[in-house]
Formats: sequence, structure tokens, C-alpha cells
Amino acid sequence: MPNLIQFSNNDIVNDTQKVAVSTWTNNQNNLTTVFTSSIQADVSSATSSGAFILDVYNSETGSAGSEVQFSIAYGHRAGSSSLNFTNDVGGKGRSSSGVTYAQYRNLVFGDNTISDFKFNDHTPDDIWIININRARYKHNLKTSTLNLYLSGSGVEDSDSTTNNPGLYGQVHLTDDSITTTGSSTITNVGRQFNIVSGANGEQSGSNLTQIVDAQTGDSIGSYGLFYPDAGFIILNGDAVSQSIGLSASRADHVEPEYNKLFNAIRNGNGGLVSYFIVDSEEKISSQFYFVRARNGEFNYTTNPSYIDDSGNLNFVSMIDNPKTFITTVGLYNNNGDLVAVAKISQPIAKDFTKEALIRVKLDY
Repeated sequence: MPNLIQFSNNDIVNDTQKVAVSTWTNNQNNLTTVFTSSIQADVSSATSSGAFILDVYNSETGSAGSEVQFSIAYGHRAGSSSLNFTNDVGGKGRSSSGVTYAQYRNLVFGDNTISDFKFNDHTPDDIWIININRARYKHNLKTSTLNLYLSGSGVEDSDSTTNNPGLYGQVHLTDDSITTTGSSTITNVGRQFNIVSGANGEQSGSNLTQIVDAQTGDSIGSYGLFYPDAGFIILNGDAVSQSIGLSASRADHVEPEYNKLFNAIRNGNGGLVSYFIVDSEEKISSQFYFVRARNGEFNYTTNPSYIDDSGNLNFVSMIDNPKTFITTVGLYNNNGDLVAVAKISQPIAKDFTKEALIRVKLDY
């Protein structure tokens, strides 16, 4: 057992830093192409997974490196726009859209709430949800990095070979964390920011309500809500509809409403090119241990080659002028158990005329 030297309070320093990385697979910053799986196409049953969500991939499913990046869902507070689960007593009117709306309402407001989603005091019937895949981000999504283009589907380009659907309106969405200087509403799933027209966390103009009802002139609120700690976005159905013509049919049918939002994302930057940027953020806690080898310490070694069978030094020059080389630092707990080992890039010469200060960093 080596002689252990206990650290003093001044020898240990704690530090926490936030590190931001791109959310998408392979550290891709901008998700410019999006794909879906034909396996999810079956929506003939009201209870099939395809009736609830649509997984979106970074490349064609089945190809190398294809992974789910985010999912899209649609919710209606009265359960419209999707097939009823059953027409039996007690079940009529229950559908995937109603369950989805209730699920996210409960997540944000709590299990016993009767609140509906409001966007700057406007309560739409429809919401679209973009849920970032949990494996794609660290501790949370980073505010002010959200940049999402949505485009409506218009008439086809005159040259059909370009496969360009044209634009029926386009909007550039971001959160308002910079505009509000980080001020947020705290919910059951963490911070809540508004989704607004703008870029990099700054809204365009000074008014949170950036769009009004074309017929009545009434405010229809912000574009949505951003929940960076939970990794999802709630879009205001009325605001998106007025902006790019993305409106739900609100009739029970087998064509899921989430397809409309997928097309709006896929055509976001025009010509089947999407534009979706959002970074993830991780808090890395570090402990720094300052290991001090003073001039009178660590000048001898327990290496068996250092002495002969009788305990005498093999090299007489080491009697008056011992020299060692520090190559490894071991950290022990109070019971004397070795819990961490740090290797030094190159040996450090040590004798009675030298002192060494070695900084050991542990990340967790």
C-alpha cells in the first residue's frame, strides 16, 4: 500500500460547463432532407401506431445510417380528424387526435388539468406536435438555435421534371428566448418559450401576435410553444393555417393530418429541401484535483528492481541523490481503495530539488 496524501479543500475544484452540439445524426447541423417509412403507412385501424405518430428519418429507411430524427403528431381537442376507436357506449368520440391532444396537455399542465393550449390568449382546436427523438439530444435542446422553415403546398412547377411543388407561403420559425432575454414560463416539463416568426431566438417585429385571422381580423396568437427541456414543439394550428395554408380537414378519415406538416417541413426551403436546425445542450460537471509532489515527497519508489533481496539499493548513486519518474497518478477513497487512475503523457523527473503540480480532471 503506498503512502497516501489526503487532498485539502484547496486541492479540489468543481466546475460545470454547458456544451452544445448539433442534434441530428452524425452531428449534422441542418436537416435538409427528411424521409418516412412505408411501414407506418397503415392507418386503416384507429388504434394502429400510424394513426398516432409519423417517424421522420434523415435518409431512406433501410439505408446505412438511417435513423429517426423526430416524430410528428396531430391533436384535436374534440378528437376530430381521426377515426373513432369504437362506437360502443363510453367510447364514441375517442380517437387518436383526441388522445394525442390530451396526452400533451397532461404533460404540460398536469394530470388533473382541464386547460387547453393557448397561444397568446388564442385557443385553437388543432395542434401539430414535433417531438425530437430522445436519442438525438443530450440534457435539453438549446434555446435560440431553433430555425425551422415551413412551406405550404401550392401548384406544381410548370417544368414537372424539377419535382418542385412551388410555395403557398413560407415562414421561418424560431423561439423567442433572445427577445425575452431568457425569460420563460415554467411548466411540468420545464421551460416554455413562444414559437415566432424570426431567426436564432429573435422574433420579427415587436408584437408577439404576428398573424391575424384573414376573415375576422382577430388575433390568433403566436405560432406555437417550445419546450427545450422536454424536446418538443407545439404548433398553433390556426396560425400555421393562416400563414402557409396548412389546415386540417377535421373529418374522420384514414389520411392522417400529420402528413400535412411533414410535407410543409419537407418543402420548407423549396423543392423538397427541408431546413431544420436545432442544437442540443449538455451540462458537463468536472472535478479538478491538484496533485502536489513537493520536494521531499515521491523521491523513492517501491519498484522491486530498486533494491536487492537483502533490501539494499541496487544503485549506490541513489543513496544521496535519489531520482524517480512520475508516470501515473492514483486517486483513492477514504478506505484506501483505488478508484481512478490518470496516466501522464510523458514521465516527470522528480528528486529533492524538484516539485511537481499535476492537474487531474474528472468529467461526469
